[in-house]
Amino acid sequence: MAGLMACRTEFGPSQPFKGAKITGSLHMTIQTAVLIETLTALGAEVRWCSCNIFSTQDHAAAAIARDSRAVFAPKGETLQEYWWCTERALDWGPGGGPDLIVDDGGDAYTFDSSRCKSSRGICSIWARGSLEILISERRQQPFNFRGSVTSHFSRTNISQGTKCKSNYILVRVIKILFYRIVTKSKFDNLYCNQHENFLSFIKQQHSTKVAVVAGYGEFGEGCASALKQAGARVIVTEIDPICALQALMEGLQVLTLQDVVSAAAIFVTTTGTKDIIMVHHIRKIKNNGALCNIGHFHHEIDMLGLQTFPGVKRITIKPQTHRWVFPDTNSGIIVLAEGRLINLGCATGHPRFVMSCSFTHQVIAQSSLWKEKSTGKYQKKVYVLPKHLHEKVAALHLGKLGARLTKLRKDQSDYIRVPVQGPYKPAHYRY
Repeated sequence: MAGLMACRTEFGPSQPFKGAKITGSLHMTIQTAVLIETLTALGAEVRWCSCNIFSTQDHAAAAIARDSRAVFAPKGETLQEYWWCTERALDWGPGGGPDLIVDDGGDAYTFDSSRCKSSRGICSIWARGSLEILISERRQQPFNFRGSVTSHFSRTNISQGTKCKSNYILVRVIKILFYRIVTKSKFDNLYCNQHENFLSFIKQQHSTKVAVVAGYGEFGEGCASALKQAGARVIVTEIDPICALQALMEGLQVLTLQDVVSAAAIFVTTTGTKDIIMVHHIRKIKNNGALCNIGHFHHEIDMLGLQTFPGVKRITIKPQTHRWVFPDTNSGIIVLAEGRLINLGCATGHPRFVMSCSFTHQVIAQSSLWKEKSTGKYQKKVYVLPKHLHEKVAALHLGKLGARLTKLRKDQSDYIRVPVQGPYKPAHYRY
């Protein structure tokens, strides 16, 4: 976590988060523990919960709790416990709070906006490697981020007990897509960190298995590459002609789900939207096909339709691995992590260096928000994190990697109209 450690060294003496109360709703892993420790080292008070019922590493949560940071994040919690944990993380007592929220799925915002009817907030969204900051009036009703069991529960069961401070800053992280700064080999493993048994399942077959990757964008490219390297024949489904062309250039077929649903053995949803593989698709998958999601939480696989299918049986193979058997055909489908993010439900998440990059962005972005909280700099519109802050995050990692940057001369900078100290690319430039 080189970037976070560099943040402590550079910014620790100035305590940029002094007085800030930060609530986090983000996967409680060992990398997140380093983020929490960094925020604390820079002066913040922190309360934390997980944003996924399966994405806690209990030893990481225990270590943070041991060191007197409030953490509410047991792995395998029920939905009722999940929302209780979210409420506890948002409850700062009579003094009010939080001042900032780091929210990896929108649930803390959903929960909190159902009770705070007059506050304004700052909402930051990770998208294509850029942090977009949106300032807007908070809604009086909860956002419906998830059209499934969880959103139904949140709409009907969120309590109204916790009070929060008006005019606080809200930071929400929707997607961490930081692939453009890591190496290709690291990206290949980023979003397909399935547990070892799943990938070795592919390797142990004498005949090549057909794997379908739904989506070839930021999420799917690395997954498709990892599956291909593991011996699978990979077929991509795609809506974007550019992404489809990229997949074809990598030697992959591009077909529709309907073309391959009865033939493939492994299905990975990775689109970021909803309703990709529905129960009527699942019924066509051959016996003991594997189904998992690395896309947008649990929108992509129709788990509600599967759970409520008349007579369906759910057999636990091991935690977060279940076989669902249909009564009329007696054939079954293996679903991992109950359709939630498999990399955290069935494995340990992303590589540390990748998380250091994204979490360092969070520290830098939040520091800017907290510093400017009273200046009026951020109005009710969308802001993109400026290039010089992106470059700062990258620079904080270079030392540990043994890099030495070339210095731009003044005559060179004048020639290309770029400041000697950066930023080195215009705001519209896409790496």
